[in-house]
Amino acid sequence: MDLQLRGKKAIVTGATKGIGRAIVELLASEGADIGFCARSEDEVEETTRSLQAKGVNVVGGAVNVRDGDAYKAWLTETAAALGGCDVFVPNVSAGGGMDSEKNWWKNFEIDVLHTVRGCETLMDALKASGQGSVVIISSTNAIETFAAPMAYNAMKASLITYAKQLSQFVGKHNVRVNAVSPGPIYFEGGAWEMIKGTNQKFYDSTLRAIPSGRFGVPDEVARVVAFLASPASSLITGANIVADNGFTKGVRY
Repeated sequence: MDLQLRGKKAIVTGATKGIGRAIVELLASEGADIGFCARSEDEVEETTRSLQAKGVNVVGGAVNVRDGDAYKAWLTETAAALGGCDVFVPNVSAGGGMDSEKNWWKNFEIDVLHTVRGCETLMDALKASGQGSVVIISSTNAIETFAAPMAYNAMKASLITYAKQLSQFVGKHNVRVNAVSPGPIYFEGGAWEMIKGTNQKFYDSTLRAIPSGRFGVPDEVARVVAFLASPASSLITGANIVADNGFTKGVRY
């Protein structure tokens, strides 16, 4: 299937490792020009070289999305440098943790505010696209009880509601908004590698809950995101696509 992404302009946050890296690599392979950010300048430079090798235009930046002014300025400059924005994937997350109020503020600022600020800053460009697409990264932690009452779980749930309501609000401008909720995803340097090394019992019980007996990998999530980002999914908006290899057990109509 031709995803019709060649020549599209995609902006992705947190794109030097894990799911974010897999997303920009796949979008670039499909011919999309890429704007992306991460906090490490060295990682941004390495990722930029990798993406440029695919023959697309690349604009990378070292940005901390908690700095609202710097982040919004970067988004505006990146969209201008790319010549617009057709696709926005707010991928940065603070991750899980049980440090009480500290984590609630951190997840609110990074997971929620970074997503909202990004959508608001880029919305004019997405409207101008005529085929704008926002793909918000949530989590299966948002749709079923998992582990403990963490800020991460609650804030990821709020993103699903935000995606649905935003999709209704901007649909008349031909901008689609969807969410993707990955289940457990394993990659080097990721949360599940850490959990495997620190809490083998929890890691093993999670693995047993997946029918196929294996964790997902970033490339598998990236394929879902690329489809939703593309004109090939033109009828899909306001959806939350669960990409979890059968990990969650709820029935959803």
